Amino acid sequence: MTSAATSLSESPVQPALRTHVPPSVEFLAVGGVTLILFPALWLLRKLIGLDSAELAVGFLMFHGAHLINDPHFAVTYLLFYKDAKRRAFGNAFAPAQRARYLAAGLLIPVALTIWLIFALSSRSAGPLGGLIQLMFLLVGWHYVKQGFGVLRVLSARRGVRFSLLERRAILAHCFAGWAYAWASPATPAALAEEKGVIYWSLAHPPWLEHVTLIAFALSALLLAAVLFRKWQREQRFPPLAPLTGLLVSIWVWSVYSSADPLLVYVIPALHSLQYLYFVWLLTHNKSKSAQQEPYFGPSPAQRLALLAVSSIALGWLLFHGAPDLIDGARLTEHRHSHERFGPLGATPYFAAFFAFVNIHHYFMDNVIWRRENPDMRPLQY
Repeated sequence: MTSAATSLSESPVQPALRTHVPPSVEFLAVGGVTLILFPALWLLRKLIGLDSAELAVGFLMFHGAHLINDPHFAVTYLLFYKDAKRRAFGNAFAPAQRARYLAAGLLIPVALTIWLIFALSSRSAGPLGGLIQLMFLLVGWHYVKQGFGVLRVLSARRGVRFSLLERRAILAHCFAGWAYAWASPATPAALAEEKGVIYWSLAHPPWLEHVTLIAFALSALLLAAVLFRKWQREQRFPPLAPLTGLLVSIWVWSVYSSADPLLVYVIPALHSLQYLYFVWLLTHNKSKSAQQEPYFGPSPAQRLALLAVSSIALGWLLFHGAPDLIDGARLTEHRHSHERFGPLGATPYFAAFFAFVNIHHYFMDNVIWRRENPDMRPLQY
């Protein structure tokens, strides 16, 4: 969800098809609920203690991933590969967008598959650990870009436009926040574990943390100045919900994600909720358009129900069904042969699926939510 809003404000909205969402609901869905969770989680810690609260929240988020986090990844595949032949080789996309589609839909998954085949066949944690670190690097980019898209799309739906200077200032703050979030805290190279894989993490030197902190602070000052000038010129700030979605994505979910020991468990679900809100908005508007003459397609409720069920099923397959089946067979072999698990751990295929889907999701998302994608036009309603 990166730049779809540029074209949205240039074409007229069809009032009959506009999806009206209560401002309070939209505010909560795109990030505002985070602000409510801070006092709620603090109160939970005070009532039952940190250990019990951490166990309860961790348990809830682990199982809640089946309905929120996993479908948020899976629905990207359903959106991206729908009508794939026409998008990749037909006239659905302009040449530049078609090239992006082929890169994200074909080249990236092929490259990731080759990388994982080498890592798993070599039984070395180094290549798989490298892919996991790439995932951690790109997740911050994904979070801040989605926050930028939230601001652009929802502001455009309200008739608020941003100049080139304003867009650059917002993006500068996004990328500076991403850089600082990745560079801090400063740590030496050390053994790390993720999904059972034990690997050497990259060093984050102190100078890198200091440089990115300065860049982040300067970008925050620039953004504040640009927004103040916008208020002087237009007598209004960007709408509250999209501005909250942007700032929460950068400051709370990325840079200071560990500010609350319990919120860190909830952030992936909050990010997924933000994403799924736009999937709902897009699908709802498309189905309303399809009901107009001469199409009379399925109702919004039917389309959304089918998409929800499909996303939950595909999410289960990607993160549980397929990797559990393969890792389970591998575990049985090890029991019969009495071999010890190496640095890849007992669930290397779960780690491989997890890293693959996350990284591929970032690239697909960068193609789907663009103004060059004609399928994004219903977001204007």
